[in-house]
Amino acid sequence: MKLDHDIKWAILVTGWGRNAKDTLKAFVKKKLNNSTINLVIYESEPCGAKDYAEKHGIETLQVLRKNFTSNLKYQDHLINEIKKHNIDYVFMLNFKYIIKENMLNAFSNRIVNIHPSLFPSFLATKTAIQDALDYGVKVTGITTHIIDDKIDEGTILCQTPIKVAATDTFDTLYPKFAKKGKKIILDTIVEIEKNHIDKLP
Repeated sequence: MKLDHDIKWAILVTGWGRNAKDTLKAFVKKKLNNSTINLVIYESEPCGAKDYAEKHGIETLQVLRKNFTSNLKYQDHLINEIKKHNIDYVFMLNFKYIIKENMLNAFSNRIVNIHPSLFPSFLATKTAIQDALDYGVKVTGITTHIIDDKIDEGTILCQTPIKVAATDTFDTLYPKFAKKGKKIILDTIVEIEKNHIDKLP
């Protein structure tokens, strides 16, 4: 079933943007049936996601946190820019800042995050992959979720397991996350699309 209009996505990225670039590639290759990526908001340069987006005519916007006196003012600016583009959903792909109440309210249940663990393990950490190795787990994974006011909680959308070999180090385990990350992001977008279709009259 085709939606009345494609879901418009904005991607937020503060680093180089490997996951973001992979997602943009999928969009350009027409692997997203009912979604368009209309805006990439980035911070750092170089940014591979920004470069790829511009090459393919997708609008980009650089917003530097250091130009604002607080996270609230920074995110108020993000809200205004995202609303200008009539965005339906926001996907945080390597976005390092905690979303505050003002932005949560502006896009209630419409901000999606990806986290490198199987919820409820290794939450509220930026070192979840290494934490899993240090703890000695046999299986870790990736979770995508709609965020709420608690860090790394909210509504789980998709999860995928990743086996940890006894000989794995961060350098050997990370590529497994990179490979699985491509698919789970697309699965998550499909899940959001299905949710919209289910709500149609």
